[in-house]
Amino acid sequence: MSRTDDNNSGPALRLMRLKGLMRKEAFQIIRDPSSIAIAFLLPLVLLLLFGYGVSLDAEHVPAGVVVELPSAQTASFTAAFANSRYFDPITFDNIHKAEQAAVCGKITAIVWLRQGFGKDMLSGGAPPIGVIVNGVDANNARIIEGYLQGVWITWLEQYAASLGQPQKIPVSLEQRVWYNPEVRSRNFLVPGLIAIIMTLIGALLTAMVVAREWERGTMEALMVTPVSVRDILLGKLIPYFILGMGGMTLSVAMAVWLFDVPLRGSFLVLFGSSALFLIVALAMGLFISTAAKNQFLAGQAAIISTFLPAFMLSGFLFYIGSMPKPIQWFTHIVAARYFVNILQTVFLAGNIWPVILVNCLALLIMAVVLLTLVRRRTRKRLE
Repeated sequence: MSRTDDNNSGPALRLMRLKGLMRKEAFQIIRDPSSIAIAFLLPLVLLLLFGYGVSLDAEHVPAGVVVELPSAQTASFTAAFANSRYFDPITFDNIHKAEQAAVCGKITAIVWLRQGFGKDMLSGGAPPIGVIVNGVDANNARIIEGYLQGVWITWLEQYAASLGQPQKIPVSLEQRVWYNPEVRSRNFLVPGLIAIIMTLIGALLTAMVVAREWERGTMEALMVTPVSVRDILLGKLIPYFILGMGGMTLSVAMAVWLFDVPLRGSFLVLFGSSALFLIVALAMGLFISTAAKNQFLAGQAAIISTFLPAFMLSGFLFYIGSMPKPIQWFTHIVAARYFVNILQTVFLAGNIWPVILVNCLALLIMAVVLLTLVRRRTRKRLE
């Protein structure tokens, strides 16, 4: 068939060719288990590592309690401190020993009950208490400080109730935590991690697979056939899109059933936004493959240009608002930023349409731009 006949061929013949390309990719996936490993084994390993190994919560913190003059009041407070799940207290009889333990790294915080503690509590005065926190990790120090204040206020209320007296607190604070009332960092981290996983899956699946075909020479053989460039690109995208959505389904199932992350939004909204983001990630991989026709280079480029920006600049771990302004502007071209917002909203808050639609629009624009660039850079010629 001539090239002119190919251009004038009907949709039935084009559909037949597209099915043939998809079938060829399916056989390639079955013969090469690395694609299946990227789609299913990679999210499994990463979710287990990050879900169980990474936590922003401070629990069982080794803390020193210095009691200079034991009394009923100090014993009551020490018992309340020991019953907290946030601390594993170690008692010291003077501040110097506690400071030495902190310097050696044996404890992270010190609560100092001075000699007048019991006397002042009985007289209704303000008992002298000191708090020292290791501030090397500033975020962790603030979390520990908040937990210490919570233990202290709770004990004051219980102590006043045991005496039949109302506790005099200048300001009555009623805390209401929306969307994540348990204040579990896992509820925040796991949805963001799904975005990182999908970025890595999409980029690696297309970048490395297409690069491998260039290395083996099968891409050159495909280029000399009457198949159009559009059909070649669709033949690459559709099978790996299906494979990537399978990895997405596995990730969501693990998040909900293994890590107990609530899914308050619609699964259809989650599925639709995930499909849109996966198209962006696959297009990134195809764009990388147009420049790097070597598997090693394609893999390195995919990690550097997609995974690292998604990990560092998407809001997954680091709050974007605290970054310098130039970095904040740069995050607008990181696709994972928008998907992290969607995932955390759908999982923890529900179908908040102003958030979902704005971020989906940004992903749609990125998908159109990337696919257009890939189409223009892909030519049926051998270089």
